[in-house]
Order: sequence, then C-alpha cells, then structure tokens
Amino acid sequence: MLLRTIETFLRTHAMPATKFGRLAAHDPRFVLDLRMGRIPRPDTELRIRAWMQGYADRAAACTREAA
Repeated sequence: MLLRTIETFLRTHAMPATKFGRLAAHDPRFVLDLRMGRIPRPDTELRIRAWMQGYADRAAACTREAA
C-alpha cells in the first residue's frame, strides 16, 4: 500500500507530509489526501515510488561520502 510506504519514508527521513507532497508530487496536499482516502492513478504511484527510491539512494550516498 502506497500510503504505508510513504508514512515509513516520512518517519525515516524526518520529512513533513507537505514537503514530501511538494517534492514528490508537486502537490502539498498529496499525503493528506491519501490519508483521507484518495487513490492515486497507477502511473502516479510508480512515479512516487521511484522518487522515494531516488531520494533514499541520494541520502545514502551523501551519508557514505560524509563518513
């Protein structure tokens, strides 16, 4: 389920829901709408999942470089 994955991502990266929405979906209400029952289109879900993976990969790379 996309919402559960996003909630885990938000906790892991200490990111507010509105910032995630702006960065990943260009919609600050995206996560709030999902929490209220919005069902994203399949292509939107794929794009959001890809964005989260890219963000996590970049964060991991920055952590490795800093060490």
